[in-house]
Amino acid sequence: MTDIPESMTAIRIARPGGPEALRPAQVPAPRPSRGQVLIEVAAAGVNYPDVLQRRGLYPPPKGAPDIPGLEVAGTVVAAGPGARRWREGDEVCALVPGGGYAQYCAAPAANCLPVPRGLSMREAACLPETFFTVWTNVFERGGLKAGQTFLVHGGAGGIGTAAIQMARALGARVFATAGSEENCRLCEELGAERAINYRKEDFAEVLRGILGKKGVDVILDSIGGDYIGKNIAIAARDGRIVNINYMKGSRVEVDFLPVMLKRLTLTGSTLRARPVAEKAAIAWSLESVIWPRIEAGDIRVIMDSTFPLAGAARAHARLEGPHRGKIALLPGQTGASS
Repeated sequence: MTDIPESMTAIRIARPGGPEALRPAQVPAPRPSRGQVLIEVAAAGVNYPDVLQRRGLYPPPKGAPDIPGLEVAGTVVAAGPGARRWREGDEVCALVPGGGYAQYCAAPAANCLPVPRGLSMREAACLPETFFTVWTNVFERGGLKAGQTFLVHGGAGGIGTAAIQMARALGARVFATAGSEENCRLCEELGAERAINYRKEDFAEVLRGILGKKGVDVILDSIGGDYIGKNIAIAARDGRIVNINYMKGSRVEVDFLPVMLKRLTLTGSTLRARPVAEKAAIAWSLESVIWPRIEAGDIRVIMDSTFPLAGAARAHARLEGPHRGKIALLPGQTGASS
């Protein structure tokens, strides 16, 4: 039996605000309850929902830790009653409702996945929140199928780089938007047929030139604002538009007549508050369909940078600025970021 300390280092939100609100603190180490495992965290992914929580805009669900962090990778050190499959010493990555920015994190056993062969812990920590989000929104809610067209906005970020690769691996024709020529090249290297620099080109006009009247079957949008109307304009007949964030705002004036004429589906979702059983079903799909492609090298994790746990504020500042791919915190690392 692994010795679990009484206390641990974790990142707390001193008050809602900027990155400086994230501060290391000594807190009681968690113990796994029924259906949970306790993970000694080797790495924790940093995601935009963590930023929203830090700002006071995305409170944790009832019963979840107020420590930020929605995805981790590490070693199982204890299992609570009814926690199936996992044993002490297993290396896993996990989707959690909070508590990831810490040395230890309790996770629902059903929301854990094995670390894919060939991946480091820091890479594995960047899978759960991102890949669960892409799977449920693009393939379940969006219903993307092989041979269909797919557009993802913000293609060079963590969600975007995963969505491009997953859609391409499953046979879709992929397009993306990004904010620089360098990021556009990355999107195309990952499988996008065409990446559009939104600072220089109107993505709707570019896609009309490529696709004509056919339009885009599935659009994954985290931007909102004026993109909402443009998405509707370029969507294919029976197209699906899935919103997962509104970085440019959620209140816009939109002509809904094309929604009716083209029989469009406008949908969206959040992941954090969904029941463990629903997330477990997503985990099963990922392990069955996507994990083999990761292990075969068809899908890879694009890492931007890593920071020690005490560098969480710097990690958030990086996330809110220009970056490419995923950012992770390493509780065992000290010193500078990499």
